Amino acid sequence: MRSVILSAVALAVHVAAQAENSYTATATSAVEAARATAKTLSPVSNVKGKAFDRLAIIWLENTDYDMAIGDPNLAWIAKHGVTLSNYHAVTHPSQPNYIAAVGGDYFGMQHDDFTQVVKNVSTVIDLLEDKGISWGHYQEDMPYSGFEGQAYVNQKNGKNDYVRKHNPAVTYNSNAGLIDRLACIKNLTVFNQDLAAGTLPQWMFITPNMTSDGHDTSVTVAGTWTRTFLEPLLSDPRFMNNTLVLVTFDENETYSIQNRILAILIGDAVPAALVGTTDDAYYNHYSEIATAEANWDLHTLGRFDVGANVFSLVADKTGDDVRAWSGSVGLNRMYFNSSYAGPLNEKGGNKRYAGPNVDDAGASALHDRTVLPAIKKAWAGNSAPVYYTADLEIPDGQHPPSGYAPSS
Repeated sequence: MRSVILSAVALAVHVAAQAENSYTATATSAVEAARATAKTLSPVSNVKGKAFDRLAIIWLENTDYDMAIGDPNLAWIAKHGVTLSNYHAVTHPSQPNYIAAVGGDYFGMQHDDFTQVVKNVSTVIDLLEDKGISWGHYQEDMPYSGFEGQAYVNQKNGKNDYVRKHNPAVTYNSNAGLIDRLACIKNLTVFNQDLAAGTLPQWMFITPNMTSDGHDTSVTVAGTWTRTFLEPLLSDPRFMNNTLVLVTFDENETYSIQNRILAILIGDAVPAALVGTTDDAYYNHYSEIATAEANWDLHTLGRFDVGANVFSLVADKTGDDVRAWSGSVGLNRMYFNSSYAGPLNEKGGNKRYAGPNVDDAGASALHDRTVLPAIKKAWAGNSAPVYYTADLEIPDGQHPPSGYAPSS
């Protein structure tokens, strides 16, 4: 009997370790079977931050800055918050921007194909959990918690409304390999359940479906969805409790111009004096990680999060310097429209994962935050090249890191 028990335990451990490959089937019968037993978790925490206690991030799709700010509903949101007028995506197409926003790099990716980032690459989720901060992903039309498939067809209208490429947490095997983390990646309907139950997390990433986010429709649809979703929450004390909301886009639509996108900060954590104002400091998707790190005094990933600007309304409370771009290549010459080489680049070039910069000395020049000890341990002795610094300036495909020029 004891040997049977040991075998069952071993099997359970094996299944947990292989979770990233267990929930990808998209056939209706397979989805229904998995939905019946899918685990859903809504952890709760109350870790006080320096500028906010909750951060909600909402991403929309593929719209040039001028088109986005011209939408009446997005303009209404901007009027009630702070417009970040110099916010940039980091490349094209969608998926590399999403994974960059939680992992501090896009590792050369220049596609939207099914991808799994290796397990020893950490994300902001590791940083949050290290400090006991609850988190969650809310994905509209996701068929069940922890679903890992490439897409799911809406059963009512036949559209591919949920797509994996817009779900950054599940792309990383450091998350998808753990059942309890998969359980925090949920359908957007669970947001309303968590709101009613008082179980919303402190950090959340909200992805509308391919219709609602404007990808398959228009910025008018995206703006309408966003205001409809957000406006009631702005006066709801169950949500607005020292809460900061970021509304932004994954990338712009026109690849021939600079990849600048609209971003707006709104919520009761925005000081009243800043409502309706514009912040023209340089930010990018790595600022989302850096801002969370500064607010909750998290460790860092040792990647491009370390040098990224913290949103100024938060930096005013944390003491971080908001710097101007001052690299040898001027910001006006950086378009962020193509990817450098890397392990996820399908066109070739250097295929090694760059290692995190685990030397805290560079980071200390900016702040007292250090690299997460678990990351230092995981990469100790690794001979991988390192191209991350504490500099604000980041590379793109036209100005790649040393040794990572893309193949022609």
